[in-house]
Parts: sequence; C-alpha cells; structure tokens
Amino acid sequence: MKAVIRPSKAKGRVTIPPSKSMAHRAIICASLADGVSVISNIDYSVDITTTIECMRKLGAEIICDGSTVTVRGIKDFSGLEDSHIECSESGSTLRFLIPVFSLTGQKITFTGKNRLLKRPQKIYEDMFTGRGLHFVQTEEKIEIQGALTGGEYTLSGGVSSQFISGLLFTLPLLESNSKIHILPPFESRSYIDLTIQMLAKFGVEIVWENDLTLYIKGGQKYVPHNETVEGDFSQFAFFGVLSAINGTVDICGMNPDSLQGDKQIIEILSWFGCDIACENGVYHISAEKLKASDIDLKNCPDLGPVLCTLAMFAEGKTRIYNASRLRLKESDRIMAMEKECAKMGCRITSNENEMIIHSGHTCPTEPLDGWKDHRIVMACAVALSVLGGEIDGCEAVAKSYPSFFEDLKKAGIEVELYD
Repeated sequence: MKAVIRPSKAKGRVTIPPSKSMAHRAIICASLADGVSVISNIDYSVDITTTIECMRKLGAEIICDGSTVTVRGIKDFSGLEDSHIECSESGSTLRFLIPVFSLTGQKITFTGKNRLLKRPQKIYEDMFTGRGLHFVQTEEKIEIQGALTGGEYTLSGGVSSQFISGLLFTLPLLESNSKIHILPPFESRSYIDLTIQMLAKFGVEIVWENDLTLYIKGGQKYVPHNETVEGDFSQFAFFGVLSAINGTVDICGMNPDSLQGDKQIIEILSWFGCDIACENGVYHISAEKLKASDIDLKNCPDLGPVLCTLAMFAEGKTRIYNASRLRLKESDRIMAMEKECAKMGCRITSNENEMIIHSGHTCPTEPLDGWKDHRIVMACAVALSVLGGEIDGCEAVAKSYPSFFEDLKKAGIEVELYD
C-alpha cells in the first residue's frame, strides 16, 4: 500500500489507541488466571491478535466483542491445543511466551515472519541449554522442550527487557522461589515495571530486592481481574511530534500518571522547546521554534524513528544515544532513518550506539520506503505532513496502529492511500 501525503496544517482532535505493551501483558495474565477476566479498550493490531491466538492455543478461551476481550484462563498447563505457535512479527509475543509455553513440558515450535527469527534469542538459548533443556533456533523456527525451573537467573540488562518479562510471567507459577540478577547497564527498566504492575493486578507479587535483583516467590497463582487498557505513549509520540512541527492537535485518551517508558516523549518535546498542557488526559502541544537536544533512548527505544523526524525540524544537531537496539527491530531502524531522512534533505550520521541528526529538510523527489516497519512508516508520514510526498509499504502500520492514517486525516493531514 502507498500513501500520498500533501503538505497540510495539523489541527483537530485524535484519540490515541490503547497501549500495545499493556494489552499484551493483560491478555497473558488473564489467560493464566483460572476464571473469567474482562479486558476493555483493546485495539486489534496484528501484534495483539497474535498474542490472543497464542493464548488460545495454550487453552485459554478468549471471546472478542468490539473493543472488549473476555478471557477464561487455564486451570493448568495440560490443555495445550496446538504445539505450533505462530508469532508473526511480534517480538513481545515470542519472548514473553517462550518461558510460559515451556511449562507445558511439550515440544513447542515457534515460527514468525520477516525479521522476527533473526532477532537475537541467545539469552533463552543459554538459559534452556544450561539447564539441560531443548532449545534450537533456525531461520525458520525456534523449538523448545522441557519446563524451566525455579532458582537463580542472571541476565544482561543491556538487551531487550522482554526476556526478563517472559521470566516474570513464568517463575511465580513454579514451586520454588527464584531470583533474577540483572547485569548492568540496565536498560528499559520501565518495561519491567509495566510487567510488575500488571502482574500485581492479577494477584502476582514481584519484589525488587535492589536495583538489579528481582525476588519471585514460588507457588503463586494468577487471579481473574477486569482491566481497562490505557492509551499508548508510543503512538502518542507521532501526534506529539506532528503538533510540534506542524500545528496543534488535541491528543486524547492518555493517562498522565502512566508508567510507560515512552511517556518520556513529553519531557523530550519540552527540551525541544514545546509548550505542553494536559487536562483530563488531553494533551495540547505547540511550538514556535524547535531547538536540538541530546536524547537518551535507554528506556524508550521505540521513540527512535519519530525523534529523527522531530530533529529534522529543530535548529542544531540532535544526538540520540543508547540507540543500538534500534538495529535489531523490524528493520535496522538507524539505517532506515538515515536513508529515508536523506531523501528528505536531512543528514544523519551514526555508529553502533548513537545517531547525530543534522537539521534540515526538503520535499523528497522520490518515494520513501517503509522498510516493512510500522514505526518507520509513521515517522516518515509525520515528516511528509509538512513536506509532501509518497511512502511505499504503508500496510506495515497494521502491526501496531491499524487506524494510523485515519487518525492522521482526523488531525487535518491530507492523505490518499492506494493499493
């Protein structure tokens, strides 16, 4: 799918979809609770429907009715309905569920699409093989067999927090107590806090013994809970940046007290010179002149692409550091933004861990490429709202934000989509 975007002033009001991060966690917790839970305010992105299908294969009964999901969770791990678990492109689904599905004791085969199985899983490989369990990864599949056991786990804090969250879903269900020791540098702690917050709502307690050690009591049980999913600050960021560079949009549906790491976009926009007001969960962002700033992506890696867009329109050089994980996403997001921003008259230089964005912009003379990556497509679309142009591969937004282009139109931007 191709989008043609004409230069047009941002205005109006948009409601941000529910948090994908929180929805994953709520659906998994509800599926592990023996009883009925109701999860409200669900957006059926590909990633979320993937997690729903996976939990059904574990034996959970899940009924989707509009934006509400009713989940009857499993009593135990004996009701596995299918040992082939398709994770599409969802890294969260895959990494959250590898430890969970190990508890079936069955041989489980995980598959995925595009770059998913090329993304590193060595932490789990070492964890399983070090305990004498079966773990094999190829470019086509990951195969496991054997249940993880309680005890001591040591994980690097410099890779995805999804590995730690996967253990946090699983270890409380084991008979013995466990500890997770995190080796510094510890990045993306905010995502661990989101997992702990959701687990607590479903009756599972995780304790920080210190900044790098988690204590998990064994023998716990998930209890049913009704949860309403809050708005997604990862998606908010696209409309926050749109307001910063191209007018003012009222951005609705947010929780100002959220623990989401991507809420840092509010602070970042203020560093760049934006005026920000919030009333009853509605944000109003405006800027007369943007100035560059240094940005640490340690706790908000998903903001990387759209911050490149913000930096294009800010006076000076923006340095984005602790960015290495951007190379391991649906695309190499550093390389992708270097190439697409160059088409828009903005030069980006990089090394393995940081990017320098030199302000500047012009109307592109050739179509932009979405790199099969939802966040690249959306970041480029925000830039083209000012510059005008075309983007190929726009179907990628279905992964996390299916209604993105509809909302962009609601924000006053002229967009035409073509198959």
